[in-house]
Amino acid sequence: MAKDPRLTRAGVSGYNKPKRTPSHPTKSHVVVAKEGDKVKTIRFGQQGVSGSPEGTKRNKAFKARHAKNIAKGKMSAAYWANREKW
Repeated sequence: MAKDPRLTRAGVSGYNKPKRTPSHPTKSHVVVAKEGDKVKTIRFGQQGVSGSPEGTKRNKAFKARHAKNIAKGKMSAAYWANREKW
């Protein structure tokens, strides 16, 4: 089976394996998300901004603000931002 061109283009090692993108102008990470037979390239996270330690006000505010989108699962940017940055 040939390697999916989306993996090569995004520069990631496999499906559902996020990677930092320090040279991207706006987004800090990229992931090629796969759920069943659906595949989607997702860029997420604001460049130059770090998350916040668990339990801080900033951390809780992010999780509350994006709870609905995080719950959508692997095919949403909020899910990956929550997992990688927050």
